[in-house]
Amino acid sequence: MEIDISCFKAYDIRGRVPEQLNEDVAYRVGRAFVDFLGAKTVVVGHDIRLTSEQLTDALVKGITEAGADVIHIGQVGTEEVYFGTFHLGVDGGICVTASHNPMDYNGMKLVREGSRPISGDTGLVDIRAMAEKGEFNTPEKVGVVEKRNIRPEYIDHLLTYVDPSVLKPLKMVCNAGNGGAGAVIDGIESHLPFEFIKVHHQPDGSFPNGIPNPLLPERRSATIEAVKKSGADLGFAWDGDFDRCFFFDETGSFIEGYYVVGLLAEAFLKKNPGANIVHDPRLTWNTIDITEQGGGEAVLSKTGHAFIKEKMRAVDAVYGGEMSAHHYFRDFAYCDNGNIPWLLVAELLSRTGKKLSELVKDRVAKFPCSGELNNTVNDPKKIISEIEAHYTLSAKVVAKVDGLTMEFDDWRFNIRMSSTEPVLRLNIESAGDQALMEAKTEELLGMVKRFDA
Repeated sequence: MEIDISCFKAYDIRGRVPEQLNEDVAYRVGRAFVDFLGAKTVVVGHDIRLTSEQLTDALVKGITEAGADVIHIGQVGTEEVYFGTFHLGVDGGICVTASHNPMDYNGMKLVREGSRPISGDTGLVDIRAMAEKGEFNTPEKVGVVEKRNIRPEYIDHLLTYVDPSVLKPLKMVCNAGNGGAGAVIDGIESHLPFEFIKVHHQPDGSFPNGIPNPLLPERRSATIEAVKKSGADLGFAWDGDFDRCFFFDETGSFIEGYYVVGLLAEAFLKKNPGANIVHDPRLTWNTIDITEQGGGEAVLSKTGHAFIKEKMRAVDAVYGGEMSAHHYFRDFAYCDNGNIPWLLVAELLSRTGKKLSELVKDRVAKFPCSGELNNTVNDPKKIISEIEAHYTLSAKVVAKVDGLTMEFDDWRFNIRMSSTEPVLRLNIESAGDQALMEAKTEELLGMVKRFDA
């Protein structure tokens, strides 16, 4: 029977349960995924949401009835599905997760062999069409399910990113937000000299402390308080499926993801002289400056995991970072990972003997930024056009790689539309002038409001 499936988005599957995503849809996705890829074996895992197990069961039924075998790795993070897919050398992987979406949502992230992303222009549209039509190939046999715990292998892999001999006995706060990251910390802590202060550590799909999304200021207080109370050297927190990692310094201050990209770029260039570093266009000057100082080359990519991964593969970049706290690693099949960043930052603190605030202080002063400012508007295209016209005579650079970027002698901005809602996302930075950055932020926000009237 043909149905209309509305939960397919640009990069993944995301929708309200059960109206948009339910067991029938999950089953159809499994069937279509196997038919589209011609897959023989698929890794499947799920997050801690209350609906994830039943959706995963339906997905697995679809995959096996399409004739493929399933390696079921249980309750995991998205990065562990990525790891399982490339580590085990299978044909694809699916993680049932809605990351930081509201309680009544769920979704799926899909990859093919080598953990290459499947998004709108690389197969997601085809899989949706096949799932909606509901006409599938008849396999010669039904696949089998193998339940397998790959976390020990995953933890061994994580440990390859740092030199254990240089690590100091740091104290660190980790906030899993009642998502799934706590299990990885429990598995890795015996291998490291760190003391972990565990906050909202137990997985709980009812999210008793709110949906884990530290990008929102109101979701940071528990980590900040724990850092201050314990006297920790640093703090970090994740979203629900822990593919994003957010940092707090020893005072409890939140570190903008933009400056973490610079830190990690610097760390990788010390180990890989001359390497390529991929970054997104929202905020760039700090990353470019650090990369060039380290003898590397900064390579611009459109925002979004599929674009970053594609660009990294094209230029064989060792690392890629987005200011939204997604960090990508060549040795992790160019995928994003939420545990490698804190390991690298801890190694950086250990090697330098500096505090995290000291490591970013000069960079924040050199390139102060607004952080991402989201504005709900009526006509985003009109506003962008008006802003471009206003600044076009004075701009030194006008670029449209992703939204609108305009650069001037001592400041720059990027403004782009959300792909899913009538929201404009604005980022401003300056060359060493906090007051100018603040003034231009106020100026642009005023324009957004005026041009939307």
